[in-house]
Amino acid sequence: MAENDRSRVLRRALEACVLGEVEALPELFTADVTGRSPNMLVTSLDELADVVAFREAALSDVTVQVDALDVVGNKGYMEYRLSAVFSGPFVIDDDTVVDPNGQEVRIGAALVVEFKANKISRLSHLAGCWRATRDGCSDPTA
Repeated sequence: MAENDRSRVLRRALEACVLGEVEALPELFTADVTGRSPNMLVTSLDELADVVAFREAALSDVTVQVDALDVVGNKGYMEYRLSAVFSGPFVIDDDTVVDPNGQEVRIGAALVVEFKANKISRLSHLAGCWRATRDGCSDPTA
């Protein structure tokens, strides 16, 4: 089945956010986008752009595998796995920065979005790690 326009937007939005491609965000998200994740809360495109810009330097050698993607009406759903090297500082907020350790990070996540026309207007991101460090969480299927 061919991927529809909203599916392409959802896939591209994930890629832009993970890779820190701030310049791509206006074509993918509404100006009044709202979003949340365990360590993010945004109420505008400008706030989302700030978050994405901070994340750009934290990960390198990023690969994303989409396991499931579906769009029904104005809602999109995606499950994916991300693998990357934690190679740069991860900025949580102005007072909290996690220093890199050079370890591989693996994350399994789900993303739920709502669309206005063909742009994302709301997002909810849920993630859990498989392995963050040798002593951190590990893949429960291993």
